[in-house]
Amino acid sequence: MILKTRWAILFALIALWALFSCTAWVRSQSPEHGQLIFEGRTRTYILHLPPVYNGQDPLPLVIFLHGGGGNAEGAVSAYGLSNLADREGFIVVYPNGTGVFEERLLTWNSGHCCGYALNNRVYDAGFIRSLIEKLQRELKIDPKRIYATGHSNGGMLSYRLGGELSDVLAAIAPVAGTIGGQVTPNTLLIMVPQPKNSIAVIAFHGKLDSHVLYNGGHGAGTSGERVDLSVAESITFWVNANRCSPIPQAEVSTSGNIIRDTYRSCANGADVALYTVLNGGHSWPGTNQGEGQTHEISATELLWEFFKEHPKP
Repeated sequence: MILKTRWAILFALIALWALFSCTAWVRSQSPEHGQLIFEGRTRTYILHLPPVYNGQDPLPLVIFLHGGGGNAEGAVSAYGLSNLADREGFIVVYPNGTGVFEERLLTWNSGHCCGYALNNRVYDAGFIRSLIEKLQRELKIDPKRIYATGHSNGGMLSYRLGGELSDVLAAIAPVAGTIGGQVTPNTLLIMVPQPKNSIAVIAFHGKLDSHVLYNGGHGAGTSGERVDLSVAESITFWVNANRCSPIPQAEVSTSGNIIRDTYRSCANGADVALYTVLNGGHSWPGTNQGEGQTHEISATELLWEFFKEHPKP
């Protein structure tokens, strides 16, 4: 009888272990909603942990910044980053911007843009730093592999994070963004600050982008009279900041539609790369997001390959 009782207890313990193990695995597959208080505001985010996360081995962290007027929930499903994270084994966090409404029509303050966040002087770079610190306390994150990317207004903020958080971030990947501009033509030029440390950059921009113009200026559908700096000015800023060779290595796709310019011989190996999509618009290459879409390349896949090659020194 005692033996049977022991076996029954053993089987019960095994069943409980299997249940909790399975539950933990399912949880790692599902996005988790979190929040923190920063400068008196409740800021929210969505966290995605890959199946390989075990709480012991540190993993890379990628911060994804949604476009202006979007939100974290839409970003989770639109860009394929969570699926890639499951395959490659990295953590993704999708912060929310701010707005009149809590969960929609949200924007970021990148310095000269955009909307509610700009008008209310929301310190988004500080929020992202605080978010990284919170996640580092709660999770096992590789401190040499923390990255940021974003689309449009989110791309603008990722540029700014490169300047303000160069002590934390290893690389950034802005898509359809700019390093700065003017709120109106008669106001001062606002740019990202000079980074204290070199930081690798990979950028993507459509030559036919009508919102954040490739050659700079006032784009269609932009709020107010905002004027953006050009892609050339944005890339030159980082080439100079990272002390790269000013002559890029140019590669052209078979179709002739994609041009990659890579600036090497940079300080601490912090390369700067630009993908120009000649027939591309205000979109995220490889997805159905935005105008003037292209599926010839995947920005999501390419930025991750770049991130893997550029940890913090």
